[in-house]
Amino acid sequence: MASEWPIKTIAECASTESYSTQIGPFGKALMADEYIDSGIPVLRGVNVNHGRFHDDDFVFINEETADRLRKFESYPGDVLLVHKGTLGQIGLMPSRRKYARYIMGNSMMRVQCDPAKLLPEYLYYWLSSVDGQHYLFSRVSQVGVPQIQTPLTTLRQAALPVPPLPEQRAITNILGTLDDKIELNRRMNETLEAMARALFKSWFVDFDSVRAKAEGREAGLPKHITDLFPDRFEDSELGEIPAGWEIGTLENYAELNSENWSTNMVPEDIEYVDLANTKWGRIETTVNYRWEDAPSRAQRVLKPGDTIIGTVRPGNGSYALIAEDGLTGSTGFAVLRPIKSEFQEYVYLAATSVDNIERLAHLADGAAYPAVRPDAVSATIVVIASETVNSHFAKVTKPIMAKIATNNQQSRTLAAMRDTLLPKLISGELRVKDVERFISEVGV
Repeated sequence: MASEWPIKTIAECASTESYSTQIGPFGKALMADEYIDSGIPVLRGVNVNHGRFHDDDFVFINEETADRLRKFESYPGDVLLVHKGTLGQIGLMPSRRKYARYIMGNSMMRVQCDPAKLLPEYLYYWLSSVDGQHYLFSRVSQVGVPQIQTPLTTLRQAALPVPPLPEQRAITNILGTLDDKIELNRRMNETLEAMARALFKSWFVDFDSVRAKAEGREAGLPKHITDLFPDRFEDSELGEIPAGWEIGTLENYAELNSENWSTNMVPEDIEYVDLANTKWGRIETTVNYRWEDAPSRAQRVLKPGDTIIGTVRPGNGSYALIAEDGLTGSTGFAVLRPIKSEFQEYVYLAATSVDNIERLAHLADGAAYPAVRPDAVSATIVVIASETVNSHFAKVTKPIMAKIATNNQQSRTLAAMRDTLLPKLISGELRVKDVERFISEVGV
């Protein structure tokens, strides 16, 4: 089948409109001192990270500057690439977006496809495939900041198999269905984690139930839970806390880095978790190694219920709650292992709260790699509630965190399926109808 699909360059399939293949502003055309706090957003690599379009974390320019840079404006359907810095990131400009206008930054380039020849979704998936990524990375300069040599020429000369439009639609529909489910899981998990964090804040930071009882108001919780809380406050070194509770640290709830691989007891194979692949509560990917080939920092033994927090640049959000056995973490993580299983949700939510991540980021020291000592994580100050309160908090939050873990595992499975199918579909090795039948059978 693949031999029936013509090989065409991006230049041949791009729109005939002016600037349909375009690199971002070069040199002094757009300078950092032109950035302002609000206005027209400037696209950067962070906006096409991990295969999605991230409609936030922008720098801005004013309308006058945007008008001057009009040829760099990005429109719905644009295929966006990073040509300098963190390479390999691809994204699609969506039709539903926060702002009316977007201007490409100087690390970006784009393609506007001729819809009669090439679907932007199909080009996006080809550029994300092994062949597309190999093509881009084979043209990377090895000197200085990583960047694609002659980026616009490289982009225009990229050659790919171009099946008929109905076949392109079928392929992108299959891959898009998997991506849509992954995105749905991500959004669901955001909601679930926000619920768990709101509960933690209400019970252990704002003391809502105690405050309501002290003021003679309804606490808004079932009576059997409200009855667990005292009805008054008492003074502590940190201010008012519920009567009978104490001030402590996470060391009261968890052990720090309690298990590491030793030289006389190591596995033959490991599944490795690194800081770079752990973001805001989710382990994006793991890497399998033979022990002798593993990085020297692959030392932390991880168990279900452990909380891991990156100690290098802690403000980057390299944290997660471990949900599966058999993982090995980097020594760049502080690993908190709960003393009791009922503490695991409390430890995770306390250690990774917004306030605590900001505290750790502020404490981080070092010019090149700002870091904190692992014991700065275990020294996180917390309130120590009664055993019954802790036990009931675990009962309420454990199902929430378990559902998050299930969704994350499903998303990793779907991503692995997508990454396996992608090159086979684009090359024509697999027939669309066979894949559609398979996906229907597995219930995606």
